[in-house]
Amino acid sequence: MSSRTPLVLGTRNRKKGLELADLLAPAGVEVKTLGDFPHAIDVVEHGRTFAENARLKATEQARHLGQWVLGEDSGLLVDALGGAPGVFSARFSGPEATDATNNQLLLKKLAGVPLERRTAAYVCHMAVADRAGEVRVESEARCRGRILTDPRGTHGFGYDPLFEVVEYHRSFGELGPRVKAVLSHRSRAAGLLLPKLVTLVDAGEL
Repeated sequence: MSSRTPLVLGTRNRKKGLELADLLAPAGVEVKTLGDFPHAIDVVEHGRTFAENARLKATEQARHLGQWVLGEDSGLLVDALGGAPGVFSARFSGPEATDATNNQLLLKKLAGVPLERRTAAYVCHMAVADRAGEVRVESEARCRGRILTDPRGTHGFGYDPLFEVVEYHRSFGELGPRVKAVLSHRSRAAGLLLPKLVTLVDAGEL
């Protein structure tokens, strides 16, 4: 694929970057990651919502790099925890958090909560900023499910081994990338974003 200008994915998470690149492939844009730009900055995610953080990642990085940038922020909202971990999903268990420690803390906080009350939603917001740092298109989507009492499966990342898609009776960790690419919050947000990206491509802007 080629394009007159690349779309930079504003993430250093390798697994997330690969997933986003696959989801955005139908738009026909050339995708790069922050790994292609050694001078990329670390954007402070001080937003109160996924939308605010996605916009920060897109606009600040775009101005710094002089490139079109897609900022994406996503996380888990657990009903029994009042919507936590929310925007703190990646660092739920502290500054040195890992997927394993985050999952352990989530299970600890939900100890004793019956399965029917462990409802949750994965949420994803995407924002695309132009070289001047102006948000041009954005989208948001979610996927409902519930939190299992034990991790299942080895696919995906984050809370995927604990997040069960009830209709399939399987976690994202068990369902694998092909099914996740259809059902997930990130795939749904990408699906909403794609026609907007195509419009920019057709107009010769991207």
